[in-house]
Parts: sequence; C-alpha cells; structure tokens
Amino acid sequence: MDDQKTVMIIEDEPDAAEMFAEMMRVNGFRVIKMFSSAPAIPMISQEKPDVIILDIMMPDISGLEVLRYMRREPDLALIPVIVVSAKSMPGDIKTGLEAGASIYLTKPVGFLDLKQAVEQVLPRA
Repeated sequence: MDDQKTVMIIEDEPDAAEMFAEMMRVNGFRVIKMFSSAPAIPMISQEKPDVIILDIMMPDISGLEVLRYMRREPDLALIPVIVVSAKSMPGDIKTGLEAGASIYLTKPVGFLDLKQAVEQVLPRA
C-alpha cells in the first residue's frame, strides 16, 4: 500500500517550480510539475493529486481559472489548492480565496510557510 501523497505544482517559473518541488520532496511527497495551466487541467483529472500548489499569473490560463474549473468539477472540488502568487494586494487575495483557494501565500514563500500550509490542508492520516 503506497500512501505517499502527491503534490502537483503548477508554476510557470522553472526555478520557483523546482524550489517548491524540492521542498515537497524533502517532506516525502511525489511531485508532478506543470509549467502551464492548460495541460495541467486534464492532468489534475487524471492524477487527482492530494494537494496542488498553484501560481495565479500563468502564460496561458490564469491560475484562478484553473481553480474555478476544479471547484465546478465534483471529483476535483475537494482537492486542496494552495495559491502561491506575487499578487499580494488584499483584493487579489480575496479573489483567490473566493475562487476556491484553500490557502493564499504571497511570494516569496519560505520553506516553513509552504510546509505548514500543506500540512494544514491535508487530512492527517
């Protein structure tokens, strides 16, 4: 029985994506990295990750659209999504949370903040 949790990182900056991926690997997660939103959508349906780390500002589809799509899909609606964004205005954060973000973190994100956010949204086994 493999109880390793999967985290999907949707982030268009390769350095940031790799940094988040490394943070998650250190914590024992299986990591899937996606660098754009459009291909991430079918991948989310296919993989059903335990948690998603999502950037808002993406080159193709906004992370908010990905989030809204997930919240409309019954089998994806309950996957926790941690938004990590450079958009740090209160209005941006409110929009992110209203779109369905479980937690909204603003960049730069530290290791502990990300780790705590993931622990907060994942049900303890």
